[in-house]
Amino acid sequence: MQLKLNIKQIVTVASITAAALIISSCYNAKVENPSQGSSVSKEKITEQPQGLIQFEYFEYQGKDPVYKQPLSPSQYFNPIISGFYPDPSITRRGNDFYIVTSSFAYLPGLPIFHSQDLINWQLIGHGLTSQNAIDFSNIQVSDGIYAPTIRYHNGLFYIISTAVHAGGNFIITAKDPAGPWSKPNWLPEVGGIDPDIFFDDDGRVYITHNDAPPSEPLYDGHRAIWIWEYDLSEQKVIADSKRLLVDGGVDIRKKPIWIEGPHIYKINDWYYLLCAEGGTAKDHSEVVFRTKNLSEPFVPYKKNPILTQRDLNPNRENPITTAGHADLVQLDNGQWWAVFLATRAYEQYLFNTGRETFLLPVTWQDDWPIILPAGQQIPYIADSPLGMPRFETRQPVSGNFIWRDDFNNNELKPGWTWLRDYLPARAKINHGSLELSSNKEHLTHGIASFIGKRQQHQTFTASTKLKLPSQVGISAGMVAFQNEKFNYYFAVKKAHNGYQVFVEQSVNGVLSTLAVSEVLSLTDGDPITFFIDGKINTLDLYFEVSGRQVTFLKNVDATVLSTEKAGGFVGAMIGLHSRIE
Repeated sequence: MQLKLNIKQIVTVASITAAALIISSCYNAKVENPSQGSSVSKEKITEQPQGLIQFEYFEYQGKDPVYKQPLSPSQYFNPIISGFYPDPSITRRGNDFYIVTSSFAYLPGLPIFHSQDLINWQLIGHGLTSQNAIDFSNIQVSDGIYAPTIRYHNGLFYIISTAVHAGGNFIITAKDPAGPWSKPNWLPEVGGIDPDIFFDDDGRVYITHNDAPPSEPLYDGHRAIWIWEYDLSEQKVIADSKRLLVDGGVDIRKKPIWIEGPHIYKINDWYYLLCAEGGTAKDHSEVVFRTKNLSEPFVPYKKNPILTQRDLNPNRENPITTAGHADLVQLDNGQWWAVFLATRAYEQYLFNTGRETFLLPVTWQDDWPIILPAGQQIPYIADSPLGMPRFETRQPVSGNFIWRDDFNNNELKPGWTWLRDYLPARAKINHGSLELSSNKEHLTHGIASFIGKRQQHQTFTASTKLKLPSQVGISAGMVAFQNEKFNYYFAVKKAHNGYQVFVEQSVNGVLSTLAVSEVLSLTDGDPITFFIDGKINTLDLYFEVSGRQVTFLKNVDATVLSTEKAGGFVGAMIGLHSRIE
């Protein structure tokens, strides 16, 4: 696909640069799999990095119309954690609640949020940092950390999760959920994904997880839920303790698919097993089973699922879809609440913001939990938990908000992330600027010089100001990144006789240039500001030099940044990138 600039756009740029914009000839290149690499240490750079780019700020502003309506003091917005924060798991210590979510190949991994009212959350740390690193250098963006579980027990926090294609299932622990966390304790006997750790009141501990069924799969998506007993003192599973809990799902005669995300709870005299079923797309749901004794079979609820949106009209206004992967927590007043993933869709099933964290109360019928009765829509605005004081956060993660980093502190603002790499030495703050050193890696493979911020709204504006690169062959600018095969790069590069602004895209792994300006007469070190306006299914790209704003491309196809088209499990990132051309 190639977009054409109209005459007005050409004239606008010509009035500033005395040079008309021209459309570049498209070039195509097949993208190979990500090349091998290694995690970059946090050590300081001792030599001047090549192609050093100075970014003066980055700002992201959410502008979704649904969040412009006022809230009463007793209400909250869904999602409670917006953007690509899927598979939420929640635990409680006293008046404090903590959520951890999946992070896949983005690092630092296992983001951890804190709240005291369940609706206002603050990012406080990560379970995986350079201090307890797992090597993600050889994996795709949708590999890595899958559906974790966080639990608090006897003064210690536990996270159990899966590093897909990077080591398997593991447990980490911490006294403070903000960190530091221990190095991973690997569980080689435990296969599959989505492990849960359950501390029974008799002192025994169990690990539950998704894995292959006991015999050959009967159909595509046929999976099973298994349980092991875990020796807490020896920090390993007990040999020969593996047992089957669920084969296939609620009713194997109906060929249920992708039973996963298990969590076990003991509530009164019942053990409850909560699972996701139906896959994480439009047929996603949450189902529940129970038993009086863990040695006896779990019985499914006759009115399953207890949460889904798959039966609703896909043409409804502002649809929330793909709900499932839930976890439960109890308040002091005895009430139970559920966190779960869902998506805010457009054009029925497209979404760029990824799978997000939502909150709803749990009701009980005949000792069965129900998150949302059949046929009801997940609300954008809901009533807050009763009797809990508001928890003030430094940086909101729900509703419309502004997220800005002026690079004035010694560390980058929480919320930045890196692909397949921990805090890299090539990205550091120096005298109020982010200095990003370039390398030759494209966004399509390897460990590129890239830092990203989650897209957390359907409608948004993001901007950055940088100093023009001083070296020929260096480019720098903004990216809209979904995965290695679907992304945009809006940047400036230094040519031998000046500068050129360009837009590069990768769609289905085919790399092409959408547009490039003729050489602009600018000076080394002058500032240039880039803007990306997200408008649900399109992007408008413009830049500013010498106090004049230039519309570069409008209505760029943003649907290719949706998970439905790009595949995988992550949401889009808006961020910064520099490269040696």
